[in-house]
Amino acid sequence: MRGSEFAELQAFLAVAEQGSFVRAAEALQVSPSALSQTIKGLEARLDVRLFHRTTRRVGLSQAGERLLARLKPAVEEVEAAVADAAELGERPQGRLRLHAFRVGYQLYLAPLLARFAEAYPDIELDLTLDDQPVDMIEAGFDGAIRLGELLEQDMIAMPLGATLRHCVVASPAYVKRHGKPRTPSDLHRHRCINWRWPGQMHPYQWEFHRDGGWFRVAVHGPLIVNDLRAMLEAAINGVGIAFTVDAWAAPLIREGRLVTMLDEWCAPFDGFYFCYPRQRHHLAAMRTFIDFLKRNG
Repeated sequence: MRGSEFAELQAFLAVAEQGSFVRAAEALQVSPSALSQTIKGLEARLDVRLFHRTTRRVGLSQAGERLLARLKPAVEEVEAAVADAAELGERPQGRLRLHAFRVGYQLYLAPLLARFAEAYPDIELDLTLDDQPVDMIEAGFDGAIRLGELLEQDMIAMPLGATLRHCVVASPAYVKRHGKPRTPSDLHRHRCINWRWPGQMHPYQWEFHRDGGWFRVAVHGPLIVNDLRAMLEAAINGVGIAFTVDAWAAPLIREGRLVTMLDEWCAPFDGFYFCYPRQRHHLAAMRTFIDFLKRNG
């Protein structure tokens, strides 16, 4: 492939991703007219129209969509290979964009950040903390911390820590006033703090285990939140009963700020993983980060 042909493909990717000749031209630091001529040259060489152009928008044709699906991962692989070769023999450097569920971040990443920054000062971690699952490749993330049940099949996944266990907790003051539920069905007579997945309309149903099977209970109470830390804080302040994981609540239980209940109905489940697309492993910074997690996990 000649250099001009590769430049045409890069121009195609820029327009497809930006959805605009003007924005793509700015990203490539060329004029919109020059970029338009480059795309016309590519379409002429392939003898197919790649974009539908109107005065308001630019959209991919069927041929353009097919080319984008095959071309984007191939170019990313080439760029990763070049970056990998350039970093050989040098200190790992660059930016890693990471997505993490808040609990996973607090349990497995937050305690390691200072050590990682000290050991690898030239690697910048760009963290997004969000409990909403995202399409990592579409959103441009290099890696993510997420629950095992939410792993995508085409991702490489590395377990972080052991399995987790559900945990039902309330403050000692709440228990003194209202007592403890003896079975999950008793929760309907208690004040429960609901948590809602970001982007979902209905609160998360609490999951329990009995006789080899899982079942869910929809609870009710005075508060619904979309932040797990806020849920625990509300439980500490006596608002009601909360449903969380034992590893996160353990310090508060040891301090006596929370007490557990329904322990015999709570079972272990698949915990958190660090996952990443296969091509991202070629980045020296990513390999360094993965090895660090393995050593310190």
